[in-house]
Amino acid sequence: MKTATTDLPVLKPFRAAPIAPSGLAAPMMLSAGLVAGVAIVFAASLAVAQTTGPTARDSAVIILLRWAPLIFQGFLFNLLISVLSMALGTAVGVLFGIGQVSPSAIMRQPSWAATQFFRNAPWLVLLFYAMFLLPFEIRLGPVTIAFPAWVKAIIGLALPVAANVSEIVRGGIRSIPSGQWESAEALAFTRRQTMWMIILPQAVKRMLPPWMNLYAILTMATTLISVVGIQDGLTITRAALVAESRPELMLPMYLMLLMMFFSYCYPIARLTMALERRFNVKG
Repeated sequence: MKTATTDLPVLKPFRAAPIAPSGLAAPMMLSAGLVAGVAIVFAASLAVAQTTGPTARDSAVIILLRWAPLIFQGFLFNLLISVLSMALGTAVGVLFGIGQVSPSAIMRQPSWAATQFFRNAPWLVLLFYAMFLLPFEIRLGPVTIAFPAWVKAIIGLALPVAANVSEIVRGGIRSIPSGQWESAEALAFTRRQTMWMIILPQAVKRMLPPWMNLYAILTMATTLISVVGIQDGLTITRAALVAESRPELMLPMYLMLLMMFFSYCYPIARLTMALERRFNVKG
């Protein structure tokens, strides 16, 4: 029995070679080098403080270990302020962002004006306005609602966050192709149904990376509350330096606080870049 022959060209099965993770190797090496560099600088500053300080008093390591728990508590307060400010700013910013794309000028123009004003105002100035213009308490008949300083700080930081979130939401909505709106209109969806059921679910993944990046910026900006007299990590670090009267400890103490912020914000930055690569939408 003869086998069938043909003169037509036949392609052999193609097997792609495994792709080496070269795209991930460089960022990982850079991350490890950055962490190692920060640790080396901190160790070097600690060694300098140890050698230049008076020998009759406690060593620099003992002083840092003594103050580290209290500084860490202040750092946790910074994180609490950042989370609450981000939550309030996001809630208001989403409303402003949707208002900016509203067909009604009554909603669109005030949303645009508020976004542009708070987005282009210095954060510290807004924080000062919130601290000194908001009342210390509000009386509603027999009920008195206290407004402590940390609540005012949350409101002051939430204002620029809301403006930036508004721009993020507006950009995310505008990035969705117009065909989505036209298809929803052809299916007799109302504008509200189209927005909440079709447009926003698609825009969320585009808005998530810049939203996370804004949160990291806000977390680092929470040290501004120390200027208005709120006890945070930076305020406690300054108080520790004054209490110890050791000028040589300034660099290691501030570096210790910096490393706390770095260890919290750097993974957020890495996750943001990973989400940008994953949610990269072309066209």
